[in-house]
Formats: sequence, C-alpha cells, structure tokens
Amino acid sequence: MPLFWKPYTSDVTSFIEQLKAARPTLEDEQRAGRALLWDKRIDRAAQADYQDARVPQQPYVYQTKAE
Repeated sequence: MPLFWKPYTSDVTSFIEQLKAARPTLEDEQRAGRALLWDKRIDRAAQADYQDARVPQQPYVYQTKAE
C-alpha cells in the first residue's frame, strides 16, 4: 500500500457531494417535496371501507360470466 493512499470515491459520489456543496438547501427541498405526496396520515376507517367494498376479480378478465 502506498504511503499517500487516497480512498476511492466514485464519480456519482463526487457529483452528489459537489451538488450538496453548491445547493446547501437541497436536502430540505427534497424533504418538502416528499411531504407533499408521501408523508400523509392514513384514514384507517376509510381504508377499511375501501377494503370491504373491493370486488374480487375473475380469473380471466375479458371472459363474460357464464352463469
């Protein structure tokens, strides 16, 4: 091992580090964007109603029912 050995960093890692250095608010912007769509409270009663109202799908969707 050489005396002045530098640990390897990939191109992607160095790009992300440069991006974070150029835009220090990037992580806060990402968290705000995630909160818009994903970080929501779940209405358990409505979800139970949706599950109860679900109709089972027949094995072959395009075949008409032969009763």
